[in-house]
Amino acid sequence: MAPQESRGGSIARRVYDVGDADVVFVPFFATMSAEMQLGVGKGVFRRKVVGNEDYMRQKQVVDLVRSSEAWKRSGGRDHVFVLTDPVAMWHVRSEIAPAVLLVVDFGGWYRLDSKASDGNSSDMVQHTQVSLLKDVIVPYTHLLPRLHLSENLNRSTLLYFKGAKHRHRGGLVREKLWDLLANEPSVVMEEGFPNATGREQSIKGMRSSEFCLHPAGDTPTSCRLFDAILSLCIPVIVSDNIELPFEGMVDYSDFSVFAAVSDSLQPNWLVEHLKSFSKAQKDMFRHNMARVQPMFEYENGYPGGIGPIPSDGAVNYIWRKVHQKLPVIKEAIIRDKRKPKDVTIPLRCHCT
Repeated sequence: MAPQESRGGSIARRVYDVGDADVVFVPFFATMSAEMQLGVGKGVFRRKVVGNEDYMRQKQVVDLVRSSEAWKRSGGRDHVFVLTDPVAMWHVRSEIAPAVLLVVDFGGWYRLDSKASDGNSSDMVQHTQVSLLKDVIVPYTHLLPRLHLSENLNRSTLLYFKGAKHRHRGGLVREKLWDLLANEPSVVMEEGFPNATGREQSIKGMRSSEFCLHPAGDTPTSCRLFDAILSLCIPVIVSDNIELPFEGMVDYSDFSVFAAVSDSLQPNWLVEHLKSFSKAQKDMFRHNMARVQPMFEYENGYPGGIGPIPSDGAVNYIWRKVHQKLPVIKEAIIRDKRKPKDVTIPLRCHCT
C-alpha cells in the first residue's frame, strides 16, 4: 500500500489485473478474528454455529475467495493466507489447504486436539495440508526492543529462561528441564507472564545472560526465540520438531545452540555443554546474530506501517520465500489442468 514512487527494495509489487499476478494475497486478519471470538465467546469457538462470529467470518472469506475466477484458475494454489495462530481459520483449513500458508510453525497443524479421545478425531489436521514445499514459516513478532552490538554489556548469567513452567504436549519437556536446571547457580528460571512487569524483567534477564533457553511449548516455537535474537542472547533450542523462518537464507547454527531433547534431559549435561563454549565462540555467535537481527523485525517506522519496507526486514524476506515457491506452484497448476474430468490427484504435500 506504499506509494509506488516511494517503494524501494521490496521484491513484491502490487498489480491490479489478476492475470499479471504471480500470487494472490488474501488480506484477512485470521488471528485477530479468532482472538475477537475467544474474547467474547470462547465456549462456541470450535463449533460451527451462528453465535461463533469467527466461523461466520471464515466462511464469508472462503465463499468469496473460492467463487472468484482467480481461485478457479489455480485451485487456490497461488493464494496466500496469513495464519500466525494455531487456531486461525480453524473451521476452513481443509478448504484452503492448497494455498500458500504463512505460519509460525507446524505444531498447531500436526497436533491432536487435547480434548480428543482417539486418533480418528476430526480435530487431527492431516499432513497433506501443510508442508515446507508450499508453505512459509514466518517469525513471531518480537516483544522486546532490539539491542545493538555496540550496546552489549558484560553478561553475568550463563542461562536464562522466563515463561510458564507447565505446558501441554511437546511442552512437557519444559517442565522436566525446569526441574533439572532450577537449582543451578549459573541459571535463572523464572515464571513469567506477558505484562509490563514481565517485559521489563525479560529485558534485564536476556541482556545480562550469555544464553537464553528456548524449549518447546504447546507448539515447537514461540516469540521467546526472536526476543533472544533481538537481545543478542544466544538461543539454546531444545525442540526436536522446530521449523524456523528463512532457512536457506540464514544458517541458525551460526548464532544458536541446538540440543537434542534426549541429551538435554540428562542431569548436568546442558549446563556443562554451554560452559564448554569459549568467549571467542560466544562473541562470534553474537556478531552473527547482530547481522541477522533486521530479518526478524516487521516495523518499518511509518505510521500504521503503511510505507516503504526495509529490504532486509521480515516482510521482504517473507515475500522472497513466497517467490521461491513459484516454480512448485506453477507446476501444480499445470498438472491439475491436464487431469481428465472427475479424476482426482491426491495431495502430496508432506515434506521432511
